[in-house]
Amino acid sequence: MRTLNELINTVEPAFPLVVEWIKNATSQCEVLPPSEARDSVLVELQVTTRSPMGAIAYETGGLLIDNGWLRVLGSGNPKLERTITRWNKDRASGFLLVADDAVGGFFAINSGGLGADSGAMYYWAPDTLAWEALGVGYSDFLQWSLSPKLEQFYSNLRWPNWQSDVRNLHGDQCFNFYPFLWTEQGSVQTSRRAVVSISEQFAVNLDLAAQINGQ
Repeated sequence: MRTLNELINTVEPAFPLVVEWIKNATSQCEVLPPSEARDSVLVELQVTTRSPMGAIAYETGGLLIDNGWLRVLGSGNPKLERTITRWNKDRASGFLLVADDAVGGFFAINSGGLGADSGAMYYWAPDTLAWEALGVGYSDFLQWSLSPKLEQFYSNLRWPNWQSDVRNLHGDQCFNFYPFLWTEQGSVQTSRRAVVSISEQFAVNLDLAAQINGQ
């Protein structure tokens, strides 16, 4: 276990680079102030602040991107209470959950449980309930989330006036759809939409995925 002093990089910190990406972003991004737990979060995470993930975990409470549609986890904040380490405890196996969205999709870094491409980003899609390889690492994912590609990625998962609906969501909530989006009848346009906690949605996805796979 590396100590806090070993994890805080003062020579080549990544946070100024992250700030530059945000300044040049086409997607709106709110940088949440870090919590008092940031020291313990960084030590638990064991990622240095020389990396964008370590920098976000230590220097921010998380990021709310595109009116809060996408939530990138950090050290926690009243608007996004989950810390990246607490959220993964007893929940992730073979991957690290790093972000999620307003429609109950989850982003994770593969650590061997999702495929042979360790270190690659995956998306657990609400309209398939399958882990989909994104072909990029965390840093590229972060830059992608701040670019016009984000809107393209979600073109089939948004509905008219979604911005006003999402603004009323807390960072630890998402929308649950019924009929489910992965069914033939499911659609963000026609399914009933309800607000649930993100932890509840994750548990529902686990249960449904197990049923689909016959486990």
